[in-house]
Amino acid sequence: MKAKNIYKYLAISLIALFLGSCTSTEVDAKFDQNATERLSSRQKELNDVLLSSSEGWKAVYYTDSTQLGGWTHLFKFLPEGKVDMASDFNSLTGTYKSQYEIQVGSTVSLVFTTENRIHLLSDANNSPTAALLAKGYLGDFQFFYYGQKNGDIIFKTNRNGHEVRFVKATAKDWTDLPKNTPIINAITGNEVSPLYRLLQINDGSTVQNYDFDYNTAARFGVATSLVAGSNDVQNLALAFTPTGATVKPALTVKGQKLTNFVYDSATNNFVATGTGGVSATLKFSNVPPRLTDDYKILLPGKIYARFGYYVDDYTEDASTNSQLFVNELAKINASLPKGVAISSVQLYLNHSLGNFIYYTFTGGQAAIFHYIDVVEDAPNQKIILKHKSWNGNTTVAAPAFLANFDKNLVNTTGVYVKKENFKLGYTNTVYTFTSASSSFRMTTWLL
Repeated sequence: MKAKNIYKYLAISLIALFLGSCTSTEVDAKFDQNATERLSSRQKELNDVLLSSSEGWKAVYYTDSTQLGGWTHLFKFLPEGKVDMASDFNSLTGTYKSQYEIQVGSTVSLVFTTENRIHLLSDANNSPTAALLAKGYLGDFQFFYYGQKNGDIIFKTNRNGHEVRFVKATAKDWTDLPKNTPIINAITGNEVSPLYRLLQINDGSTVQNYDFDYNTAARFGVATSLVAGSNDVQNLALAFTPTGATVKPALTVKGQKLTNFVYDSATNNFVATGTGGVSATLKFSNVPPRLTDDYKILLPGKIYARFGYYVDDYTEDASTNSQLFVNELAKINASLPKGVAISSVQLYLNHSLGNFIYYTFTGGQAAIFHYIDVVEDAPNQKIILKHKSWNGNTTVAAPAFLANFDKNLVNTTGVYVKKENFKLGYTNTVYTFTSASSSFRMTTWLL
């Protein structure tokens, strides 16, 4: 056969094949049917496995462990698209009912279609940090199904593709969930809890301290080494259990990975224990992690200095005022006659009249002078304010309505003084006065 005839027959065959592929709908229909069947099968598979666990499923949902911690959720899936749900997002750890669907699109997904606890993490109006303003907790309520592994259900979130793993829950998981709340409260603290937090890492031979800056709402902490010249920073995303906290990523100490911090109610510490003396401890402290010599401006022999906190001014709204300080002010006002309220707390140092704390009031109440001596505690980089007299009278006791407030400043333990690096409305330098024996911290201007 001549070459040109071979080419002719080949061309005719190719055209026939092309036309056949263009006109045949049977193959396409079969392909579409298989894709639909596959998705339908996956849809049934997911729904069946969700319903298969008698006590439901548990997920510790880290929406973004680079800046947020984890929230424990419990789900009990019921027929007709109903679900019972609980979480430790806040103290409302009871069970709430809502609806769910197994939806089919390009893949199969679990969607919580009516509002429940999981939606607290996707509310853009509920932001735990300034960086997440109008973004909320970066959570989701649609989870793409990626199969099962070792009895767990594997999902990825629609919003950012993070993996979320559902593990089979137990009856104990449901009864124990409320026990997370006191653990969360323990690391959050209250008005009398020390103001500072530390992470202490013990490698079995040496202890390294870190300043632990913890955001309660975000469940996230940044630990910065206090060793001079060190750039070591540890980011910890926390989730809570009835006995303590777990951290993500694990803390690696001498090759050991520490993830489980057990709460010790006797010391109020959270301790992760390894072997060979290795441990990590999260703890409160009344001692600032970084001490300064800023207190020296108040010492005898220095130039006259005056510091002031004023009600109804920028100092009142300063975030550096502690809750104990705010509460003690409120107690003063509650003890005063109607129409009388405290208006300022001022400290005068090296004044011609001496050193004194000056309390002023509205409503015609006369100002009160508490004369003091200032003593340096150089080793601990703080000052001790010693009582001399009230209004110049060395024999009278403290006014009853001022006594509790004043003892946070005037006591044998002392006060830490810090020159802050921010301003409050005016150009005046801001100083804070922090009790060494309590969580009392007052924000003032240098006047």
